[in-house]
Amino acid sequence: MNIAKNALLMMTLVGLGIGIGWTVKTVRAEPAKPEFVYELRTYTTEPGRLPALHDRFRDHTVKLFEKHGIKNVVYLTPVDVEGNAVDNKLVYLLAHKSQAAAKASFAAFGQDPVWQAAREASEKDGKILSTRPESQFYVPTDYSPMK
Repeated sequence: MNIAKNALLMMTLVGLGIGIGWTVKTVRAEPAKPEFVYELRTYTTEPGRLPALHDRFRDHTVKLFEKHGIKNVVYLTPVDVEGNAVDNKLVYLLAHKSQAAAKASFAAFGQDPVWQAAREASEKDGKILSTRPESQFYVPTDYSPMK
């Protein structure tokens, strides 16, 4: 009788183990590669030139980025502690398949005659940027809701 009980217990435990094995998520030694790398860019304009930069992005740049494989995520202007706009900053987030893809996309964008004409027209009243754009790449954490 003990042999039958032990055999039944053993079969139950094996079945339970197999069932658990099929339902447990596989643990990876390496994290999954993110779908995108994100680039945070900050533009600082000459005093009073932020509206011209907004016009250029709204009317030309955003569409040209998409044309050249650059995904627009969000465009922001900073505010001070009272909620007033800071007059000379544009901050935006782009998504790329990789840093190499970003480099290739920006190279093609810079050579686009439509972009060159838009930049020239937007600067007819003077230079827009006071400094070179700041750029930093990021990858999402494993717990980020946006990958």
